[in-house]
Amino acid sequence: MRIGELSKRTGVSPRLLRYYEEQGLIGAKRSPNGYRDYDERYVDRVHQVRGLLDSGLSTRIIKQLLPCLDRPDAIYVSDATPETIAVLERERERMDERIRCMVRNREAITDYLARVRRGGDAPAEEADPTGEAAPAGASAPVAAGG
Repeated sequence: MRIGELSKRTGVSPRLLRYYEEQGLIGAKRSPNGYRDYDERYVDRVHQVRGLLDSGLSTRIIKQLLPCLDRPDAIYVSDATPETIAVLERERERMDERIRCMVRNREAITDYLARVRRGGDAPAEEADPTGEAAPAGASAPVAAGG
């Protein structure tokens, strides 16, 4: 399939697909006229790459995992090296921290929205940690990351 069809089927722009190819995450054969020709299996591969990138993994780490991505929606490592296991454990810990941060931020936004929706319960001014009042309509407090 050509790059336009792969783009349509995966929701990933052709420009990004070319970047994935440059990074060695997917590959294409070239037709005599120079067009890229992608194998059907790259539909699942692109979805996997997108999911791993969205989880915070770098293209460098994803490239290391490529041999383990032979099955859709799974990472399968038949004979993992200690280095691969260490990389995956570090990445899992980073993901866990990002999840905790996102949960804190979601809860802060949920609390703020609940106060705003109650109308009269939302004070016009909110005190910040220094004791100074924030102006009415100031943005919601959001938990810090990290």
